Order: sequence, then structure tokens, then C-alpha cells
Amino acid sequence: MPTFTEVVEAIMTPSAPTIIIGALIIILAPIILHVILSSSKTYTVAPTVLLIGPSNTGKTSLLTLFERGSSGTETHTSQVPHSVELNASTDSATKHSFRNHEATDGTYTKFLLIDTPGHGKLRLVAMEKLSSTDKLKAIVFMVDAAAISEQDVLAPTAAYLYDVLLTLQKRATSNSKTKVSIPVLIAANKMDLFTALPSTLVMTNLEAELTRIRASRSKGLLDSGVGTDDIGSEEQDSWLGEYGSSKFTFSQLQEFDIEVEVIPGNVSGDGPGADKWWWWIAQRV
Repeated sequence: MPTFTEVVEAIMTPSAPTIIIGALIIILAPIILHVILSSSKTYTVAPTVLLIGPSNTGKTSLLTLFERGSSGTETHTSQVPHSVELNASTDSATKHSFRNHEATDGTYTKFLLIDTPGHGKLRLVAMEKLSSTDKLKAIVFMVDAAAISEQDVLAPTAAYLYDVLLTLQKRATSNSKTKVSIPVLIAANKMDLFTALPSTLVMTNLEAELTRIRASRSKGLLDSGVGTDDIGSEEQDSWLGEYGSSKFTFSQLQEFDIEVEVIPGNVSGDGPGADKWWWWIAQRV
């Protein structure tokens, strides 16, 4: 029978079996631990949808509607971002409706819907969220279809949308290995009101104003001394869509794998409701 000293010497003496077993323990232990921890929850970071747009377009009301199933609660202008966790499905009987709180069939994906401040002085908060949010899956940009025919509403709305789309375009053309295309839903809200424009007119009005903004910003760069060759550079570029085109259309962003869709709806009152917006989101999270 070997003595204690002999056993210790055998363990401490380098040998092929000892080295192999030790190496396997060192390599496999972290992998096994990672598998156990990662399987304990579906997401480390939940998929996220950003709710962006000017003030008084119904963003917070939409967030409340999706969260509670009704929009009767009075809302106020948001000062800080607010998020709720929601569940979306693409295979349940209620997949087209946000009123799925008691549904038990189908598979559901948890995601975060983040409402951002729409006031002009607080939009930097939204733009920061746009640039820094992990697992950003989609953007819902809300507009007031009942007031967008007025120039004093259309101009700031389109300017905000221009900044959002330009940020996504620059992100799509960056050299980052993690770049992903982020679709944009332009939710034409307040379709229950008599003054609301059809979604096709909302789209054409926005495209026309975005064309004007693009030309104005390009001229501003030239007037500031930036050369024509520099306008297309990554540092100086404020040109949205197809470079050199005379008219901007949302379809031009497909070149950058950015899908833009205008869908009508309303948070309150009689009309198409918000189900089409919900289904659009559900297919992208």
C-alpha cells in the first residue's frame, strides 16, 4: 500500500493524464457555467422598440394603451424616458391585437417599449437613446395626422424625422461589425379626427418637407465653406437618401436597408385603432 508521501509525489509529478484532465477542467468549467446561466433566462437584454416623435402626438397615450389595454388615463408631456415590458406573438390567436394580457396560446417575446420626450429641448435624450440602446429592433415615429397639413407642425416634425433617419443612415454605412438595419414605422395618429390626412398624404407631405430640409442643409454646408466633394464625406454628410437626387422619397432608404412604412391609426376615438401598429412591432421584435 503506497504511503501518503508517495501519493503526494505521484499527484505532483507531471504526467500526460494529469495534464489532460487539468486542461479539460480549466476549459470546460467556464463553458458549462455559461450554459447554465444563459439558459436560466431568455434574454440578457430585452429587444427594444423606441417611441419617438414631437410633443402632443400621442406617444405616452400609446404606451399606456399597449400596457393597460385602454387609453383613458390623462397624460402629460414627458420629461424623461419611460419604458414598459410587453409581450408580442406572431403565432397566437390574438397576435394582431395588443389586448393579449390573458392569452395563453402561442409563443410570446418580451420586449421593452420606451417612450421618449418629444419637447424640442429634450430631444437630445431621444437621440441619445437611439444611439446607445442595446438590441434596438425598431423605431415608432408618431406624427399628428390631424395637424400635419399645417406648416408650423409639418416643419418641426419633418426636421425631427430627418435627424432620426440620418442617424440610422450613418449607422448603416458605418464600418462597425455590429451594424444592423433598424426599421421605422411612421405612425399617423389621430385618424379619428375629421381634419386627419390620409396616410398617403401624410407620407407625401413628409417627403416634400424632407426634400426641402435636405436642400437647405446642403446649401448651408456649401455656404459655410465646405467643398462639394466634402458633402459626401462621413464627417460632413447631412444628405439623406439617394445622393444627388432632386426629390427625397422614403424608398431611397432601402439602399441602406432601412425600411420606412407609414401606417394610419388612432389611440382614442373611433377609427382604425392601434392594432396595425402593434402587429408591425410584433413582427420585428
